[in-house]
Amino acid sequence: MLPADARLRRSEEFRAVMRGGVRAGRRRLVLHALAESGERKKAGFVVSKAVGNSVVRHRVSRRLRHLVADRLGTLPDGCALVVRALPPAAKASSAELGSDLDAALRRLKLAGATSAAPEASRDSNGRTV
Repeated sequence: MLPADARLRRSEEFRAVMRGGVRAGRRRLVLHALAESGERKKAGFVVSKAVGNSVVRHRVSRRLRHLVADRLGTLPDGCALVVRALPPAAKASSAELGSDLDAALRRLKLAGATSAAPEASRDSNGRTV
C-alpha cells in the first residue's frame, strides 16, 4: 500500500503531471511522469469506467497500487507519477501489468526502474548470499 504522503490526491496535482510531464504508453497502461522540486515521490492512478465495472476497476487499481509501491523507492526524488489504466488492463494479470509498468519506466529513463526485486548480495567469492 502506498503511504498517504506518497499519493497524488488533488485534481490539480494530476493535471500538472499529465499536462506538464512526459508520457510513455503501453498496451495496458499509460504512464505520465513529472520531476518536481522536493524530496517526496508521489503516485496517482486513473482507472476509468472504460476499464470495466466497479469490481474490475478496483481490482486493477489495487494491482497497480501494489506494483507502484514496490517500485517507488527506485524513482528519483521529487518524481510524480500518474498511471492511467487502459481497457486491456481489466483482463491482465499482475505480472503483465508489472511488465508494462517496468517497460514504461525504462522508456522514461527513470533510474532503477528495471525491476522491483532487490538485488541479491554477494560474498567475496561472488556467491549469492
